[in-house]
Amino acid sequence: MSRFFLFTITLSLALIHSIVPAKAVSLPKIFGNHMVLQQNAEVTIWGWGNPGEEVTVTGSWNQEAVKTKASNLAQWQVKLKTPAAGGPFSMTVKGHNAINLEDVLIGEVWLCSGQSNMEWTTNAGIDNGAPEIPKANFPSIRFFTVPHRSADGAQIDVAGEWVVCTPQTMPHFSAVGYFFGRQIHQTLNQPVGLINSSWGGTPAEVWINPEAIAQNQSLAQAAAKLEEVPWGPVKPGKAYNAMIAPLIPYRVAGALWYQGEANVSDPGNYAQLLPALIQNWRQQWQQDFPFYLVQLAPYKYGRPHEGAMLREAQRRTLTTPGTGMVVISDIGNKDDIHPRNKIDVGLRLANLALAKTYGKKEVTYSGPLYKSMQVEGNKIRINFDHVETGLVVKNGKELTHFEIAGPDNRFVPASAKISGKTVLVQAPEIKNPVAVRFAWDNIAEPNLYNKAGLPASTFHTGANFAESN
Repeated sequence: MSRFFLFTITLSLALIHSIVPAKAVSLPKIFGNHMVLQQNAEVTIWGWGNPGEEVTVTGSWNQEAVKTKASNLAQWQVKLKTPAAGGPFSMTVKGHNAINLEDVLIGEVWLCSGQSNMEWTTNAGIDNGAPEIPKANFPSIRFFTVPHRSADGAQIDVAGEWVVCTPQTMPHFSAVGYFFGRQIHQTLNQPVGLINSSWGGTPAEVWINPEAIAQNQSLAQAAAKLEEVPWGPVKPGKAYNAMIAPLIPYRVAGALWYQGEANVSDPGNYAQLLPALIQNWRQQWQQDFPFYLVQLAPYKYGRPHEGAMLREAQRRTLTTPGTGMVVISDIGNKDDIHPRNKIDVGLRLANLALAKTYGKKEVTYSGPLYKSMQVEGNKIRINFDHVETGLVVKNGKELTHFEIAGPDNRFVPASAKISGKTVLVQAPEIKNPVAVRFAWDNIAEPNLYNKAGLPASTFHTGANFAESN
């Protein structure tokens, strides 16, 4: 056989091989075995393939094949309609190759994010956590943990995998996330998927699309003042690009947020930043999902009142539609920035979601929240939301942590008493009161509660709360 003939055969085989499409269809890691898809929704499934490659996605829950073609950028996406909660199901993605995903559940999917108090795991030593580990056998609860990563631009994938909740996997997942998810699962009797994307010590700036900060002069100026730290990023978008963007638009029921310790030095800025983050996430997901946050616990921060002012900034975020907040002033630890009672934090978030997202009207989910005030002579009457059953003084006869100010905006300690579902506040030296503030101290553990046993939030009735004495 001549060398020319061998060369011709070899060349022909190479040409034939070159026109056989490569097995290019693939999925981001957020899609995998054991995943949970949001129920009763139109969920987006996306991935990559050869340009022009036909891709068919089929869910076993309805066997409806949805077809598309990969774009010239080798990208594709389809939308699948999901049924009510159930499973396990399977999902098949077919192009020139096939991907089969098994043990897929349909249920409620929640994103958990923030800094170390969200990241904190059960095996890190939470209160009463050890007895919960062997009981964490919930096959219908699934976890996905996003590892710490940062990036200068939006990434298309994350490392990680969905795992089933067992006594082996639960200790390594967000404790707040787990106890939230367990309560949702047990109350609704539906599968729950939890995605934890959090990083200890990070300011909120790193969790927002950097374009959203760049377009806001005030936020951009504040972000430019952040100084680098050894434990994580501080520049706008660094965590968002690597730990949030690759998850979008994976359909979620809502987001849980436990963050703020890294922003206490500029609470006035945080009052703008957190609503901007919420709006940005909703825009990026194209979904106005609920956003529920944890107010910071009492702690000995460095400068007077900065913790209180950050808590007030968080409370004022509640004017953003579709938000909610749990107060934990009674279950914190003023000597530890990481309060170890994560179980009650998770349960309070779950009650918030059960009431506001899932319509469980019998669930009480909030302590008293400042609503309005009226000046009555030398007194100010404070009105609250979430006091349907009334107000109480816990562990004492006198209300604590109230202050009142006159026109000079100088606050002095005040006496306060419950009057029906309101509180009357006064001080002998203030004849013409104009403002009241409550729990205005970094380590304040006030004793005003509603009769459901939940504490009142820090509040300040003035517009410029970050400038008061």
